[in-house]
Amino acid sequence: MSEWEAGPDDEEAGAVIRTVTRQLKLWREAAGLTQAEFGTAIGYGEELVSSVERGKRIPRPEYLDRADEALVAGGRIAAMKRDVAEIRYPKKVRDLKNLEAEAVELGAYNNSVIHGLLQTEDYARAVFDAHRPALTEDEVDQQVAARLARQEILDLMTGRRVFSFVQCESTLRRPMGGRMVMRRQLERLLEVARLRNVDLQVLPLDREVNSGTGGSFRLLKLKGGTTVAFSESPLSSRVTADPKETTVLDIRYGALRAQDLSPQDSLPLIEKALGETRT
Repeated sequence: MSEWEAGPDDEEAGAVIRTVTRQLKLWREAAGLTQAEFGTAIGYGEELVSSVERGKRIPRPEYLDRADEALVAGGRIAAMKRDVAEIRYPKKVRDLKNLEAEAVELGAYNNSVIHGLLQTEDYARAVFDAHRPALTEDEVDQQVAARLARQEILDLMTGRRVFSFVQCESTLRRPMGGRMVMRRQLERLLEVARLRNVDLQVLPLDREVNSGTGGSFRLLKLKGGTTVAFSESPLSSRVTADPKETTVLDIRYGALRAQDLSPQDSLPLIEKALGETRT
């Protein structure tokens, strides 16, 4: 069993972890079990049990399920899975997920990879596998799970949000993960492009003007009227609600949408790229 590390600077996660681990320790001690005995009962080592109880590791769902059964907790420990479901993801991912959940309109431009909300699991894994310095297998698993968890907001029934995505044609041509992975990814794009609350546009490589050469970014228009911009660079990501900055990106995004193919005309280009993965 591989565990998630508990981030030292994540106060929100820390509060949840302290509550969960305190309950686990109280239930174990009430049952009269040492950490070694409890570890044997649930199939894990004493060191891991100690790490969980000291808040150094975040227990996975199966850990809590086994603890609930071994301690005859009647579902009380297993119920804590909901508490740890979100905080297992990095704080910046949780913050972005919360902003996306509050948004009534989301616009995003990507010029290097397919946008995260549109990625298949295999494609997302290929993206994180390509990181240098390389991520560990556990880190890749964590990042992929976090990315897939964000995609639930695309469901029309969960929020009536409006989405628009602008993808540079290069992202359709770059075979991340290999031909089979890319084929499924392009099929996914066609599926999402047909959702009633999604506009997906492609910026062709033969366009003489490209207002997105500065890099990928997204704009989130929140329920209260605030616009939040999220931009990424090789070493960091940045969120701002400063109107001076969000206005610039809003203008840039409008220019990009004008330079793109229309959503209807973008579909044949995606289908063409898909056909090329089959030859």
